[in-house]
Amino acid sequence: MSSNFPYTLSGMLTIGQILGMVEYAGIDELEKESAEAWQVIGDATRLAFADRNRYIADIDFVEIPEGLLNKNYLTKRAKLIQQGIALSTVSAGEPLWENAVAQADDQSLELPSTTHLSIVDQDGNIVSMTSSIENGFGSRLMSHGFLLNNQLTDFSFISEKNGKPIANRVEPGKRPRSSMSPIIVMKGDQPYLVIGSPGGARIINYVANTLIRHIDWAMPLQTAINSPNLQSRSGIYELEAGTSGRN
Repeated sequence: MSSNFPYTLSGMLTIGQILGMVEYAGIDELEKESAEAWQVIGDATRLAFADRNRYIADIDFVEIPEGLLNKNYLTKRAKLIQQGIALSTVSAGEPLWENAVAQADDQSLELPSTTHLSIVDQDGNIVSMTSSIENGFGSRLMSHGFLLNNQLTDFSFISEKNGKPIANRVEPGKRPRSSMSPIIVMKGDQPYLVIGSPGGARIINYVANTLIRHIDWAMPLQTAINSPNLQSRSGIYELEAGTSGRN
């Protein structure tokens, strides 16, 4: 990651964990859009968020475990998921980590106020871009017609818990952690899908769910995008109001 990039992107790594865990937990054995399938996806997401909240922050300030996407690690995490029985509690795992450091879980606010665009032009140029000012009207300050952002809320304002430091704590010169997930999916050596989403910390769920619906369940892409949002990040299962997802 370039040191001059303004954010630490947690989205793609967390999505990678979710997709790996649902695969190893047997998502293809379950009826698509079933309650059983969404329980597996929800628990995988909770486990991935537990790792994210414990370990991911600016790599110029903290070391991130190198084993978060290791197949054996994700298989071990997936074995915690029981089809038909939701996990009562989740916690961060213990991935391979050369220089392990005791850390506490993140306490950031992660407010939504994000824009995403996906573009493919006639010449084959591809853009997947997410932009955020963090919270409605950002910092409430304007400069030359532009609203200034308030990305500080992507940090944890609590620096330690029970004597253990929080990786994503505020520090001078540090990049805040973001849930942005601009993704280009490749099929062989050719681009297949350009995707991303607005939505604060829910971006990770939106993108992961769309990929599962389209790639694992062979749902037409627009249908997958338009389908009800069902998600669990930290224990509470959220169902999109006014949709069939509430049934």
